[in-house]
Amino acid sequence: MSRLLWVGLTVLLGAVAVGIYWNYDGFDPVESLRGATVVITGCSTGIGEEMAYQYARLGAKILITARRENRLKEVVAKAKSLGAQEAHYVAGDMGKAEDCERTILAAKEKFGRLDYLMLNHMGSSFKSPQQKLIEGKLKSWDQDPDVDYFVDFLNIDLVSYVRLASLALPLLKESRGHIVASFLFSRSAKFGLDGFFSSLRVELMKAQQDVSVTLAVLGHIATPSVVQSLQNTPEMLDRVAPVDQTAMAIIRGGATRAREIYHPFFVWPFAKLGALMPHLMDYLTTKINVS
Repeated sequence: MSRLLWVGLTVLLGAVAVGIYWNYDGFDPVESLRGATVVITGCSTGIGEEMAYQYARLGAKILITARRENRLKEVVAKAKSLGAQEAHYVAGDMGKAEDCERTILAAKEKFGRLDYLMLNHMGSSFKSPQQKLIEGKLKSWDQDPDVDYFVDFLNIDLVSYVRLASLALPLLKESRGHIVASFLFSRSAKFGLDGFFSSLRVELMKAQQDVSVTLAVLGHIATPSVVQSLQNTPEMLDRVAPVDQTAMAIIRGGATRAREIYHPFFVWPFAKLGALMPHLMDYLTTKINVS
């Protein structure tokens, strides 16, 4: 074997070794999360519901919240059957300041501490774009500029995230806890969430507060609403990521104190391409459906 081939093989093996080293996070879900206290928002269905079940199987103590009390009761009952040490719920609208406050206060009263704040709720009090898509009424912003919807959307998908994180920070500082903010790559609120939580991460580091901040950037996930909206396009439905894998990716990212996670994997190049080559990203967005 020639010397050049040996050098090439050595470099290749070295690159593989470095990749394995950097990607190994030592995550042991049972040891990391047994007995952990967790607040999860948006838990009546989809990713939030699945996160509740995943944490339950790992023996965590969970408090979940969403608007629909009947669904929360069902999720809590199933979580207990799956092994949650404790499972509680707060029925509330995260668009209302008082409901955000009740949620964090309930966590303090039930657990006495808080290890994980999993921000996952999305939507609006008005009809969502996905519901309009199902009904065949979805139009672009230039055709239907619905400012009332936009204001309500930002209150729930951005302002309430900031409010909940701010309310939970005293508890998280005591426990050296974790904040995980999940959002869709294509949502307009992502820019505000990225800006706020990235700044918060730096401020906590400067203040030597050991609270991790993880951004979970998500693409198309097979939640019930997405599956319903794609019923007439089965080729698109085949490309969405399973809910259970998505939930575990978010849980893992929070537990390992990751700065960012991208799921499915191809969301990462879209996110980076937008920053490095915005003109190309604009062009690609007009050619494919990423919304």
